[in-house]
Amino acid sequence: MSQQNQPQGTDQPTLKLTNTQDYRDGYANSVQVRMSVWDFFLVFGTMTQQNPEELTVRNFQGIYLSPQQAKALWNVLGHNLAQYEQTFGSITLEQLPQSGGPVN
Repeated sequence: MSQQNQPQGTDQPTLKLTNTQDYRDGYANSVQVRMSVWDFFLVFGTMTQQNPEELTVRNFQGIYLSPQQAKALWNVLGHNLAQYEQTFGSITLEQLPQSGGPVN
């Protein structure tokens, strides 16, 4: 008889990741967060500044998350940011000019 290292009842299902036909990668240097009692809405975009008086954000993708999934994302990002800073050094945030509304 062979013994397994995992206790009975703790078998995890195999995770299979696939991409849909409309999957795409994108770069964002802007994210706006909106929330309601039911969900969080993340709007990703790219921010450019052609002159000192104008900041342009071109939004390209909006993603709705449940509050539970938003908290899971927050935990995963926090863990990964801590690992990043441990490897590459502290990340500093530059102050952006306020242009009549919040840019996050």
